[in-house]
Amino acid sequence: MAAACVEAAPAPAAGVARRHAAAQPARKRMRVAMGTTEDYDYEDACRLGEGAFGAVIRARHRGTGRSVAMKYLGEDGGGQAELLRESLLLEAASKGNPFVVASRGLARDPATADLCLVMDCGGATLRDALRRQPGPLPESTVRAAMWQLLEGAKRMHAAHIVHRDIKPHNILLGDDRVLRFCDFGLAVHMSEPPPYGQAGTLWYMAPEVLLGMPDYDALVDAWSLGCVMAQLLGGEAPLQGADEDDQLSAIFGVLGYPDDAAWPWFWSTRFAAEMPEMDKKRCKTSVLRCKYPETKLSEEGFQVLSGLLTCNPNKRLTAAAALKHPWFSRMDEPELPNKEVVPPLTKRQRLR
Repeated sequence: MAAACVEAAPAPAAGVARRHAAAQPARKRMRVAMGTTEDYDYEDACRLGEGAFGAVIRARHRGTGRSVAMKYLGEDGGGQAELLRESLLLEAASKGNPFVVASRGLARDPATADLCLVMDCGGATLRDALRRQPGPLPESTVRAAMWQLLEGAKRMHAAHIVHRDIKPHNILLGDDRVLRFCDFGLAVHMSEPPPYGQAGTLWYMAPEVLLGMPDYDALVDAWSLGCVMAQLLGGEAPLQGADEDDQLSAIFGVLGYPDDAAWPWFWSTRFAAEMPEMDKKRCKTSVLRCKYPETKLSEEGFQVLSGLLTCNPNKRLTAAAALKHPWFSRMDEPELPNKEVVPPLTKRQRLR
């Protein structure tokens, strides 16, 4: 295959990777494989996903027989420049990382010159797998799943990539029982200087993103992983708001409003300034343990969950730090959720 060559983003500004100062990315040129759509045959019932961004289609490589997913972007998805950007980010994140869906480069349609992103077909989404789960997952399964996700995030962040939209819908469960991150359309390279805009899915969005912090970093992924862990334990997203302010109220209603010592920056935000005095007095303590008692989660497991779901990003567990917690020292061989095909989603579920 031929190779297209593009240049990566410049070195990061100081505020971008404050948790990664020892691993600053150097300016370099990156290469991505370029093929043709004529090398692929679309499979029956081939549409894997569709939305305003475009569509993802299952296909098979004629030469190797490999099953792949091909992502096409529509006008709302940003066009071919965004697709090229996503392919570079996916290439960087998946290199040496078995917990990110593997990139197979780009393919060009010779008739239209349109590009599509080609990647391994990673299986059903974790969201669909959880919907097939008849009851709560045992802690051993949650621990094994979180080890894979945190290990994948640690390697992704070491490659200077922040996903920014981690949620069960963007995690695939393969036939090999491995969980893999997919959909890097909202990802950012740590060399891209701030300010950063709001990105992600509301229920999994970190509080600093909702509050408009301009120089957030990889800790936003750690928060999202905390939300995923809680969903694995409880069966549904733990923090569900209708809009940004309502989502913040949901977060602080469970975790309590941080005082000036816990998160000084919070009190400089518009949200804090406009917060009713009654709310400040009522929501002072966390009720997270009440939602996930010891009958669901051991004390060691709760320390990981609460460490990921810490409002102040400067005090939040990184993926690498979470993996060092004693909770992961007692790993056993789990059964991950069943990944059979599930019935169509309801209108409310499609919104999230």
